[in-house]
Amino acid sequence: MSEIKSYQTIPKKRYAHTVAFLQAVLPAPATILDLGVRNELSEILESYGYTVYNTHGEDLDLDFTNVNKQHVDAVTAFEIFEHLIAPFNVLKSIKASKIIATVPLNLWFASAYRSKTDKWDRHYHEFEDWQFDWLLEKSGWQIKKYEKWSSPVNKIGFRPILRKFTPRYYAVYAER
Repeated sequence: MSEIKSYQTIPKKRYAHTVAFLQAVLPAPATILDLGVRNELSEILESYGYTVYNTHGEDLDLDFTNVNKQHVDAVTAFEIFEHLIAPFNVLKSIKASKIIATVPLNLWFASAYRSKTDKWDRHYHEFEDWQFDWLLEKSGWQIKKYEKWSSPVNKIGFRPILRKFTPRYYAVYAER
């Protein structure tokens, strides 16, 4: 009961789902390399007993030297692969034997995300679940568990109603 209650203090619903999924497949204490710069989720994971290393903002399409610098129990990639042109390359280069990743799913009623103010905050890919599964399998990973969840928004309209029921995020745990 207290575990569920603690998720209520997490500021974003998707973070709560991400932490719960991670705890189910890789209980703390564990050491992870999170692809992407240090952020609010890194700090949340540490508060749950994980040791978190992050990459440093390098372009993971071109430079994945930091991906294998740390000895870790798993690599995590929370909403990272959609920003890469060629996620296959970094997936193939990971030496850790476990990966936990989340990606946004392609929504038929909304176009891919593209920030109007940040040239890097754009989605090159928004996946269908089978596409992400295929990418993982082709790069040498075996999917062991997956989960989807919605991302409702507090707005009025047709799309916000659809967002309450349509899965937006896809989480996958895979091993080599």
